[in-house]
Amino acid sequence: MAKTSAVEKNKRRRKTVASQAAKRAKLKAIIMDQALPIEDRFKATLKLAELPRDGSKTRIRNRCEVTGRPRAFYRKLRMSRIALRELGNLGKVPGIVKSSW
Repeated sequence: MAKTSAVEKNKRRRKTVASQAAKRAKLKAIIMDQALPIEDRFKATLKLAELPRDGSKTRIRNRCEVTGRPRAFYRKLRMSRIALRELGNLGKVPGIVKSSW
Protein backbone atom coordinates (compact mmCIF):
# COMPACT_ATOMS: atom_id res chain seq x y z
CA MET A 1 0.00 0.00 0.00
CA ALA A 2 1.36 3.39 -0.98
CA LYS A 3 1.53 6.32 1.39
CA THR A 4 -1.83 8.03 1.64
CA SER A 5 -0.17 11.42 1.22
CA ALA A 6 1.32 10.39 -2.15
CA VAL A 7 -2.04 9.14 -3.41
CA GLU A 8 -3.83 12.30 -2.22
CA LYS A 9 -1.15 14.54 -3.77
CA ASN A 10 -1.68 12.80 -7.10
CA LYS A 11 -5.47 13.28 -6.83
CA ARG A 12 -4.92 16.96 -6.10
CA ARG A 13 -2.67 17.21 -9.16
CA ARG A 14 -5.38 15.65 -11.33
CA LYS A 15 -7.87 18.28 -10.18
CA THR A 16 -5.37 21.08 -10.84
CA VAL A 17 -4.65 19.75 -14.33
CA ALA A 18 -8.37 19.59 -15.10
CA SER A 19 -8.97 23.14 -13.92
CA GLN A 20 -5.91 24.62 -15.70
CA ALA A 21 -6.14 22.65 -18.97
CA ALA A 22 -8.03 25.23 -21.04
CA LYS A 23 -5.89 28.15 -19.85
CA ARG A 24 -2.64 26.26 -20.52
CA ALA A 25 -3.81 25.15 -23.99
CA LYS A 26 -4.73 28.72 -24.91
CA LEU A 27 -1.34 30.07 -23.83
CA LYS A 28 0.53 27.28 -25.60
CA ALA A 29 -1.40 28.01 -28.81
CA ILE A 30 -0.30 31.66 -28.60
CA ILE A 31 3.31 30.63 -27.93
CA MET A 32 3.42 28.26 -30.91
CA ASP A 33 1.74 30.68 -33.37
CA GLN A 34 4.58 31.95 -35.58
CA ALA A 35 2.34 34.65 -37.12
CA LEU A 36 2.08 36.59 -33.86
CA PRO A 37 4.72 39.14 -32.81
CA ILE A 38 7.52 37.86 -30.60
CA GLU A 39 6.52 40.24 -27.77
CA ASP A 40 3.05 38.71 -27.48
CA ARG A 41 4.47 35.22 -27.57
CA PHE A 42 7.00 36.11 -24.86
CA LYS A 43 4.25 37.56 -22.64
CA ALA A 44 2.29 34.33 -23.07
CA THR A 45 5.40 32.39 -22.06
CA LEU A 46 5.71 34.44 -18.88
CA LYS A 47 2.02 33.92 -18.05
CA LEU A 48 2.42 30.18 -18.59
CA ALA A 49 5.40 30.16 -16.24
CA GLU A 50 3.29 31.87 -13.54
CA LEU A 51 0.68 29.09 -13.57
CA PRO A 52 1.09 26.33 -10.96
CA ARG A 53 3.49 23.58 -11.97
CA ASP A 54 1.07 20.91 -10.81
CA GLY A 55 -1.26 22.09 -13.58
CA SER A 56 0.98 20.39 -16.13
CA LYS A 57 -0.28 17.06 -17.44
CA THR A 58 3.16 15.51 -17.17
CA ARG A 59 3.14 15.90 -13.37
CA ILE A 60 0.44 13.24 -12.98
CA ARG A 61 1.69 9.81 -11.91
CA ASN A 62 -0.29 6.74 -12.95
CA ARG A 63 -1.11 4.86 -9.77
CA CYS A 64 -2.97 1.64 -9.03
CA GLU A 65 -6.59 2.32 -8.04
CA VAL A 66 -6.50 -0.55 -5.54
CA THR A 67 -3.15 -0.14 -3.78
CA GLY A 68 -1.72 3.19 -4.97
CA ARG A 69 1.42 1.48 -6.29
CA PRO A 70 3.15 3.74 -8.86
CA ARG A 71 5.03 1.08 -10.82
CA ALA A 72 4.03 -1.85 -13.05
CA PHE A 73 0.79 -0.06 -13.92
CA TYR A 74 -1.62 -1.44 -16.55
CA ARG A 75 -3.39 1.52 -18.16
CA LYS A 76 -6.30 -0.48 -19.49
CA LEU A 77 -7.21 -1.87 -16.08
CA ARG A 78 -5.87 1.07 -14.01
CA MET A 79 -4.14 -1.24 -11.54
CA SER A 80 -0.72 -2.68 -10.83
CA ARG A 81 0.45 -6.15 -11.75
CA ILE A 82 0.28 -7.32 -8.14
CA ALA A 83 -3.31 -6.18 -7.61
CA LEU A 84 -4.23 -7.64 -11.00
CA ARG A 85 -2.83 -11.03 -10.05
CA GLU A 86 -4.57 -11.10 -6.68
CA LEU A 87 -7.95 -10.03 -8.04
CA GLY A 88 -7.54 -12.29 -11.09
CA ASN A 89 -6.93 -15.31 -8.88
CA LEU A 90 -10.05 -14.47 -6.90
CA GLY A 91 -12.03 -14.20 -10.14
CA LYS A 92 -12.93 -10.54 -9.63
CA VAL A 93 -11.49 -9.26 -12.91
CA PRO A 94 -13.61 -10.24 -15.93
CA GLY A 95 -11.68 -12.04 -18.65
CA ILE A 96 -8.69 -12.91 -16.44
CA VAL A 97 -8.26 -16.59 -15.73
CA LYS A 98 -5.37 -18.20 -13.87
CA SER A 99 -3.51 -20.26 -16.42
CA SER A 100 -2.76 -23.89 -15.78
CA TRP A 101 -1.27 -26.57 -18.01
